[in-house]
Amino acid sequence: MPLSRLNKEQYNAATSKDLQNLIIASAGTGKTSTIVGRIGHLLGNGVKPEEILLLTFTNKAAAEMISRVAEYFGADIAKKIDAGTFHAVSYRWLKKYDKRVILKQQRELKTLFRSVFEKRSFMNIDAEIQPYGGNYLYDLYSFYQNTELNNNFEDWIIDKYPEHELFALIYADVVDEFELLKKEYGFVNFNDLLLHFRDLCRENDLGYKEVLIDEYQDTNALQGTLIDAMNPPSLFCVGDYDQSIYAFNGADISIIGSFSTKFPDAKVHTLTKNYRSSVPILSLATKVIEHNERIYPKQLEVTREGNFDAPKLLAYDELFDQYYAIATKIRDSFTPQEEIAVIFRNNSTADGIEVGLRELSIPCKRKGGTSFFDSQEVKAVLDLYTLLVNESDMMAFIHIFEFARGIGSAMAKELYLALKYVGNGSIFYGLYAPDESIKNPFEKRKLNHQLGLFDEFLELGAVGKYAKLNFEPKFMKNPVLKHPKLTKDSATFLHNFYLLFRDLKGIREPKVVVKKICESEFLRYISDILSTKRAQLKDGTIDEKLKTEKTTSIKRKMILLEELSRPYNKHDRFLNAMILGSSDLTQGEGVNLLSVHASKGLEYKEVYVIDLMDGRFPNRKLMQRGGSLDEERRLFYVSVTRAKDILYLSYAKYDKIKKMNFVPSQFLYEAGLVSKDETYKTLIAKELEEDG
Repeated sequence: MPLSRLNKEQYNAATSKDLQNLIIASAGTGKTSTIVGRIGHLLGNGVKPEEILLLTFTNKAAAEMISRVAEYFGADIAKKIDAGTFHAVSYRWLKKYDKRVILKQQRELKTLFRSVFEKRSFMNIDAEIQPYGGNYLYDLYSFYQNTELNNNFEDWIIDKYPEHELFALIYADVVDEFELLKKEYGFVNFNDLLLHFRDLCRENDLGYKEVLIDEYQDTNALQGTLIDAMNPPSLFCVGDYDQSIYAFNGADISIIGSFSTKFPDAKVHTLTKNYRSSVPILSLATKVIEHNERIYPKQLEVTREGNFDAPKLLAYDELFDQYYAIATKIRDSFTPQEEIAVIFRNNSTADGIEVGLRELSIPCKRKGGTSFFDSQEVKAVLDLYTLLVNESDMMAFIHIFEFARGIGSAMAKELYLALKYVGNGSIFYGLYAPDESIKNPFEKRKLNHQLGLFDEFLELGAVGKYAKLNFEPKFMKNPVLKHPKLTKDSATFLHNFYLLFRDLKGIREPKVVVKKICESEFLRYISDILSTKRAQLKDGTIDEKLKTEKTTSIKRKMILLEELSRPYNKHDRFLNAMILGSSDLTQGEGVNLLSVHASKGLEYKEVYVIDLMDGRFPNRKLMQRGGSLDEERRLFYVSVTRAKDILYLSYAKYDKIKKMNFVPSQFLYEAGLVSKDETYKTLIAKELEEDG
């Protein structure tokens, strides 16, 4: 029986006779064992497996718990337990009652929503502000569904966004029509699954004797009402308020905080024995997290014996020095690479450490955020480099030219084939020495009215429209410029491509090629496209300050790429290392690079929490957008409690790209690793100011 392996606190919780139980299970206290023990207790006391519902934060967690139940009771019994995420369980039930239900992804329903939204006109409304765009309104409506329990959408908009009161009725009408369309076609999204399942629960007894909920601290208001609608005879909720880190996704910490108020007869159990971390690591985590309000009292006790090193603070003069020094430290560590994790709060942080590890040929896999090598700007540079080495790579050309305004993948392909045609098989001959006897380089398509194919090149464009653009005279003679859909902007893009590859001709050193690409007008254009897109707010406007930050982030990636190119003296070797090596870097075995959110529930022998500077961690920017210092502190707590034996906390004092100084994170002061000086007093004053 799984109960035999539990400690006294876990056993008391797992065998509780109370009908509502809340188990406060801090990091490393054995919550999974307790849940499995509870299921074993229920089965051992005559509860049928199909009368048990286990709700988890991920399907993977559900599968793990059910497999452990199967070890004791057999697979036939274990598989009868209803287990999964709120959405997975809801979907299974809805399909039982209505086979026509069709689950759609968010992007598909966003398209449907926009098709409704774009029929509305706001032209006759005299307002000082612009109405929300369709995509942003869809996201607002989704957040409303997850968090609002009383008001209708129109009243909610007026209450939360009073400046949009003039548009509220139109917004609500869009939502109403959208819902009617979904109903007509049987479409549901993830929110709908919970809403429809809640209605089902209110009208039917689903037959559950007990509902168990894992990660209870991460439930949102909608999930809370779903649990209420189930109204199970017995409720067993497991969570830790100190690990509630999904407020951005609607998670409501007050749900776990109000459990005893909502269920006056409930029993609150606290698991205090930590089986994961050493005494020094847990002591540091406790010091910091105790600055947050204590919702339920708890005092953790470390069960592991032995002498363990205290967490170490690593301070560096410059940001990049930090990344390379940590990579070197990992290289020299005796800990197996799979047992090492580097945990980051911001994606740009991970880029630096990823490149640092790559330079030392240390494999790693990244989870959370976008890999350095998967970022669009890095891919663009490598696509340009690919064409330099192999001009026959049409896909590299297409990927690059998709950045140009007015050029899509189909037109990019046409340009590539046209250049190859006028260059007698070479796109570069097509650029620099085109066959001028070819008047129309664009192949005419066959007409097929049934398939919707028409000949779009009956009339070539005139090149005279480019006369004032200061193109090189030789370039102006290129017949490719006659493409009828080529605009001044897209022709300029092609001209900058022409200038860049002319400058790259004959260069043998990879570091020089990368530097020229990164400093070119061509890449500046791509950088502007990407930074503008990334700075676009959900209402369609551009945040100029954010755009500057995104441009700086791209520049930082270019510097990292230049650093990576230095050891190589041949084009093909550098390119192979970047393209083939990057997949090795981000998949399979090696050091674990994890965002804080991706690290939750995991544990490692040796952990590095990096970039602990004020502004980065805690992330003040996200705090201003609806986060809080308490949430950032919980993120820090989750980070450090991933470590079992060895913990390093690091920060840098200066960023040479942004030319800005850093001060240590407030959490380093709270942990006692940095003396509380005037800087700390300033941070506390800032905190008090933000709290109002």
